[in-house]
Amino acid sequence: MALPMFPMGLGDIVFLLFFLWLFLTFLTPQMRYRALLAARAEMIRRLEEKLGARVITMIHRQERITLFGIPIHRFITIEDSEAVLRAIRSTPPDTPIAMIIHTPGGLVIAASQIARALKKHPAKKIVIVPHYAMSGGTLIALAADEIWMDSNAVLGPLDPQIMVGDKAVPAPSILKVVKLKGFEKVSDETLMFADIAEKAVNQMKTLVVELLEDKVSRERAEQIADKLVSGYYTHDYPITVDELRKLGLNVKEELPPEVYELMELYPQEPPMRPSVEYVPTIPRRVAPSSGRVPQRRR
Repeated sequence: MALPMFPMGLGDIVFLLFFLWLFLTFLTPQMRYRALLAARAEMIRRLEEKLGARVITMIHRQERITLFGIPIHRFITIEDSEAVLRAIRSTPPDTPIAMIIHTPGGLVIAASQIARALKKHPAKKIVIVPHYAMSGGTLIALAADEIWMDSNAVLGPLDPQIMVGDKAVPAPSILKVVKLKGFEKVSDETLMFADIAEKAVNQMKTLVVELLEDKVSRERAEQIADKLVSGYYTHDYPITVDELRKLGLNVKEELPPEVYELMELYPQEPPMRPSVEYVPTIPRRVAPSSGRVPQRRR
C-alpha cells in the first residue's frame, strides 16, 4: 500500500533548511571538540611513553569552543585541585609524575592543595612550563623535583593579593604603607587589612619553605621565599630561567617537542583579526651586492 504524499510548500522547505542549519550549527562544534579531545589524549599517551611518567595537564586558555562564542577566562579553581588530586592519588607510588602547567594563577587554596599533593608523591615529580606559570602555577612548580621550561618561559612572584573593596592589593604594599606612615596615622580599616596582609605573607613564606626544604638548604629556602613573597617583584613580573637558577632552583630548558604539539591542541579564542602573522617557510636570502633575490637553478 503506497504511503500518502504531502506536498511541501515554500514555507515548509525554508523551515526544514533552517532546522538543518540550526542542527549543524550546534553539532559541528561538538564534533570538532570531541576530535580535539581525542587528539589531546593521544598526544598525552605519547608523552607518557616517552617520559615514562603519568602526565597531568593544567592548561588555562580561552578555547575556540565556547558557549555562544563568549570567551571564558580560566584560572586555578577548586575543581582543578579536585581533578589533579584524583590523578595524583590514582598514580602508583613508584610511577613518576610530569605535570604540564600553563596558567595565570588562581585560588591560593587550590594551588596549595595541588602543590602539597604533588610534593608528597613518592616518585620523581617534574613540572613542565612551555610558556608561563604565574602566581599559583609557580607555587605548584616549586613542589617538583625538577622544573622544565622553555628558554623563554617564565614563572611569577608569590606575593599574596588582598581584596580591598573590589580591587586586589599586594599584601606587602599594605604593610609598607603602614610602616611608612606609622600606626598612628592610618585608619582602623587599614590596620585591619595590614593584620590580614601580615598573616598572608607569613603563611605563604612558610608554605614555600615547606615545598623547597628537601631540595635546598633551609637557609636558602627562606631566602627564596622572602624574594618571591615579600614584594621584591610586582605581582605580574616575569621571572626568567636565568633568574630562577640564580635563586637556586633546579631548572632544565629543553622540552620534548610533543609538549609544543600538545599546546597547539589548546587553541586560543581568536580575536576579530590576527594579532600575529608570519609565513611558515624559510625566507630566501637576498644577495648583498645587487639586492636581488638569488634565482634557483633548475
